[in-house]
Amino acid sequence: MAISTARLVFCFLFLGHGVVELEASHQVYRDLKLSSSPPEHQPYRTSFHFQPPKNWINDPNGPMIYRGLYHLLYQYNAKGAIWGNIVWAHSTSTDLVNWTPHEPAIYPSQTSDINGCWSGSTTILPWGTPVILYTGIDTQNRQVQNMAVPKNLSDPYLREWVKSPKNPLMAPTAANQINASSFRDPTTAWLGPDGSWRLLVGSKRYSRGVAILYRSKDFFHWVKSQHPLHSAKGNGMWECPDFFPVLINSKLGVDTSTMGTDVKYVLKLSLDDTKHDYYTVGTYNINKDIYIPDKGQVDSDSGLRYDYGKFYASKTFFDSAKNRRILWGWINESSSVNDDIKKGWAGVQAIPRTLWLDVSQKQLVQWPIREIEKLRGNEVHLPKQVLKGGLALEVSGVTASQADVEVSFGISELEKAEVLDPSWKNPQVLCSKKGALVDGSLGPFGVLALASKGMQEYTAVFFRIFKGHADKYVVLMCSDQSRSSLNNNNDKTTYGAFLNVDPVRKKVLSLRSLIDHSLVESFGGEGKVCISARVYPTLAIDDKAHLHVFNYGTQNVQITGLSAWSMKKARIY
Repeated sequence: MAISTARLVFCFLFLGHGVVELEASHQVYRDLKLSSSPPEHQPYRTSFHFQPPKNWINDPNGPMIYRGLYHLLYQYNAKGAIWGNIVWAHSTSTDLVNWTPHEPAIYPSQTSDINGCWSGSTTILPWGTPVILYTGIDTQNRQVQNMAVPKNLSDPYLREWVKSPKNPLMAPTAANQINASSFRDPTTAWLGPDGSWRLLVGSKRYSRGVAILYRSKDFFHWVKSQHPLHSAKGNGMWECPDFFPVLINSKLGVDTSTMGTDVKYVLKLSLDDTKHDYYTVGTYNINKDIYIPDKGQVDSDSGLRYDYGKFYASKTFFDSAKNRRILWGWINESSSVNDDIKKGWAGVQAIPRTLWLDVSQKQLVQWPIREIEKLRGNEVHLPKQVLKGGLALEVSGVTASQADVEVSFGISELEKAEVLDPSWKNPQVLCSKKGALVDGSLGPFGVLALASKGMQEYTAVFFRIFKGHADKYVVLMCSDQSRSSLNNNNDKTTYGAFLNVDPVRKKVLSLRSLIDHSLVESFGGEGKVCISARVYPTLAIDDKAHLHVFNYGTQNVQITGLSAWSMKKARIY
């Protein structure tokens, strides 16, 4: 087929509906090319988390695997370190650790996206063809949903994309009663047993969060359902929805279109009002096209969250090569806008996490992808030993500003645990009241990351154990940033969550922290609670940073195992 320089023609086959010809102009914007020039040394740039050389990034869009290559598409401002001028930047990887940049995949070029190309998702069609659905801001500043497909399917890097001339495929109208400024972020589509595709678009009606459901027979013509898949009052705008199945009795992932009695469903929403991601586990009634959270699930960000720290606009995808579901999430800065502009960049992506359903079937479990372990370098072990109350023990021999540390604590004498006040219901508030320097009985104990030599600065990640109602014990996990920096212009909010672990039955608590210069990403209880924190020490920088394991409670705890590794730098640009 002849392709002119002014117009691309791409024939695209959809299941059972023949050949559809797409035509779309595709001007290459050279000024949007991602910079490959190395940045000058900056103490807060991460070394093994994904971030481009400069400028602003936010939401991960449509991560996927295609012909053996992983693709990360993400929101990017090619012109500065603050939000604006958003395009879909694009990088590929063979291992989810080292990344190669490409030209932006999508940028404003049609009337349906001329004022912005916002978040969306990719769907891999049954025969392996990827399709992007994304939110565009049109000439009327309405949020509308558009489609793009690869120009050349034989190119594993998918370096060029073609937009449908039928865009927008979904738009707000007076008839469908959709708020034109609250209609965005289409999900990965799934194929129902009736042969129709379905997807969700985030929205709100007054203060009620709404997951609008659309159906299509051909992936071009989408019809809004009379009712949403799900909605919940008091949540405000639902951004970046994600809806996917998880196996009940396996850690393996499954394709988004998988259905059956051996799966539960997860609905994740990103709350625009609080900038928190939360999720529920439940059932999907395919006949009625409704999602019902299981009994006991909390339909707000006071319930389950992927991450109780800095983590937003997350997106999962099914890795068909390794049969796992992988989670990406955006970790924003905690520094001031002025500081972001000075350093010339803002935002990183969290380490990709493998995700599965816990054996309780009540929550998800997350763990850093195994590939990140290839960056582990020099290893240090601490022998099994008692860590007496009031002591901190330095972990020497690792690059403390760029490290991976795993530690497990043995717990005994639970009867001496501090009694939990019934009014202490908010774990973040409780962590703020009971910071790392407030001693208790069993806790705080954990790690002091990015600590300065004189302990003027450190980020404390730790556990506390309380005695709750009916002699049940409650485990609290905290990330205390209050002493993370002498620079008080930073947001040093303390984060926390209750960890669903019974210390009577499981007498060991595990903690893993990935430390990367200005980021401490922690996993408690083997991945049942995750907390990510952005910190900007002024003293504990590079080789001036130290790592400690500590116990500031009055009761002794036992270190049953500790391994720490210096982490090598990933190749990202």
